[in-house]
Order: sequence, then C-alpha cells, then structure tokens
Amino acid sequence: MNIHRIDRYRVRLPLRIPFETSYGRLTEKAFDILLVTDELGNQGIGELVPFEQPDYIEETIDTARIIIDKHLIPLLKEAEIHHPKEVSILFAEVKGNQMAKSSLETAIWDLYAKRNGKSLKTYFKDTRVQIPVGVSVGIQTDLTKLLDQITQYVAQGYQRVKLKIRPGYDLKPIEAIRKKFPDLPLMVDANSAYTIKDISWLKQLDAYDLVMIEQPFAANDFLDHAQLQKEMKTSICLDENIRTLKDCELAFSLGSCRSINLKIPRVGGITEAMKIVDFCKENERLVWLGGMFESGVGRALNLQFASQKIFTFPGDISASDRYYYEDILTEPFEIQNGEIFVPDELGIGVSLSQKNLMKYGVFETIFIK
Repeated sequence: MNIHRIDRYRVRLPLRIPFETSYGRLTEKAFDILLVTDELGNQGIGELVPFEQPDYIEETIDTARIIIDKHLIPLLKEAEIHHPKEVSILFAEVKGNQMAKSSLETAIWDLYAKRNGKSLKTYFKDTRVQIPVGVSVGIQTDLTKLLDQITQYVAQGYQRVKLKIRPGYDLKPIEAIRKKFPDLPLMVDANSAYTIKDISWLKQLDAYDLVMIEQPFAANDFLDHAQLQKEMKTSICLDENIRTLKDCELAFSLGSCRSINLKIPRVGGITEAMKIVDFCKENERLVWLGGMFESGVGRALNLQFASQKIFTFPGDISASDRYYYEDILTEPFEIQNGEIFVPDELGIGVSLSQKNLMKYGVFETIFIK
C-alpha cells in the first residue's frame, strides 16, 4: 500500500454549551479531518484533535499541523506500508507529537480496513455491537443549573457522570450531586489543578463514594500521585501523563494510580493503544476510553476501539448532540438506553457530510504524489 494523496479539512464546530475546566473555557472546537488516499483510490479518514492552546498538554493544533506537513508526510511519501502497525515504527524518529502521529496513523488503519473490505473492529479482540457510555460535565458555578444538567443526562441514559473540578470548586458541587444522586456512578477530573500541598484537602473526597479521581496533579508527575494514592481509598486515574506503554508500566510500578484514561490520540494512535490495553489486561488494571471533544470521525474511531470487552467502564463517548448542534457525518450517533451502537460498515464505519464540512471547514490538499 502506497499513499498517493492527503487532503485536509480545517473545521470549527460551535459547542451547544460552553465547557469549562480547570485550565479554561471552550466555546467551539477546532479540528482537522485528514483524508488519506492510496494508489487504488481507497480513502481513510483521521481526525487531528489537539486544542488551540497548550493547556491540556503541550501539543496544539498549530504545532501538530507543522509536524504533519514538514516531518510526518515526508516519511510517508516513499514508504510502502504492508500493515498499519508499521506506521508507528516509521514515525519513531519524530519525538513526541503523539496527536499529530495519531491523526495519520488512525487514518491509515481506516484505509487498511476499507482496502481489505472489513470493519475496523474486526482487528480487535472480543468485541461487542454496542457499548455503555458516560458523560463529562464542565465546571458550572450555578449548582441548580449543574444538577438540572446532570438530571437531563441521567434521563437520557448516560451510565456514569464525570465532573470537572478545581480548587474552590470541588466539595460543594460533589456534595450536591451526591445528595440528589446517591447511587450515581460519579467521578471527578481535576486536569492537574492541584498539588501535593492539597493532599489533606483531597482526602476529603473519600467521603463521597467516587469511582475515581482523574489527574489531580501535574501532567509530568508520577511520584506525588503515588503518595496521594497511598493515602486515599478512592482510586486515582491518570490521563495527561500517559503517552506510551512505558508510562503505564511506570505508573503501576510506582503505585501512581489504579486506572488509566486511554485516549488514542494522546498515545500516538491505535498501535500503541493496543499495547496499553494488553498490558492492563495482563496486569488486571482498569483501562477505559476518554475523549477529546471529537467530531463524529474521532467518535466512530473510539466506538470501534471501545467495542473490546475489556472496556467495562463507560467511557467519554457521548452522543453527537452532547457537544455539537451539527456533526460532520451523514448519520450522527445517538444514545439508546445508555449505550451507543458500534458502526459495522467498512473501516470506522461512517460517511462524511460534504455539506457540513463545507459549512464549517476549509479544504486543502497537503500532499499529492
């Protein structure tokens, strides 16, 4: 398989509801849709998902575009690819920049599956036709509105709720949610908003029967997380720290966490994600799939990957209308009884809406052989 052409749509979708975390407020999401075409005319679709600001991790959509155009595409130009797993080896000389790598690597996985007349999920082990899903809720200082929002999500069937927290916005909203929903599977995500100095404060969260606390400390920290986990009964989950299998091995060796929020883009694509899943399975560790405000393209990829039965915990794979008024797919994803069906068409199983791509995006060809 040879890559003969790569096209890109630069897209911006407005959010239905502004989403606030410890590091900022999001009102729209910028992303790129990459179309990778082989010598036979088959086309794979990938999504570039970094935020515009280097606040989640250091990678941004602008820096990722530079890496793709100047460093990754040149590596693909003359390469003959027999299997998508070769792409991560090909890209290894470029350090870091995992989300840039993932956008092309996942597109090539989609291309490979279509070229072979298969659904992407056939390349994964022990899959299901539909999966349970959860929902993430941003910082909402009006507790009445927060509870109303969660009530709506529970009524829609979401099987667990993740609340974003930060210093000054933690115990009070958690207590309010627990009072109204005593049995709701509830977790919180700090996005690195706390430090080891807050350990006594964080230990108070043990009283609220949380499923887990995600990423309380810095994105490059493993030692302080290990100290916190020793002193808390609530499980610590790592997100931003985990870029490779080696990071998982380090985290579990040190006792930094009991679970991993796996995001395919953050680890460079499907090949590394599969290694992390295998490690967690072999070591009986909880792994679940997170999200990056993806469009329907990234959502379809996540559904394909999360169809593996090892993903027992509902991930951040909401319905299309959770975040956006309109998606860029011809058929948006809908939640039914707390679950979403996994597409079973070729590749990631979705078709792009040219109307919406042109409405919200700008097209450009970035490589042609």
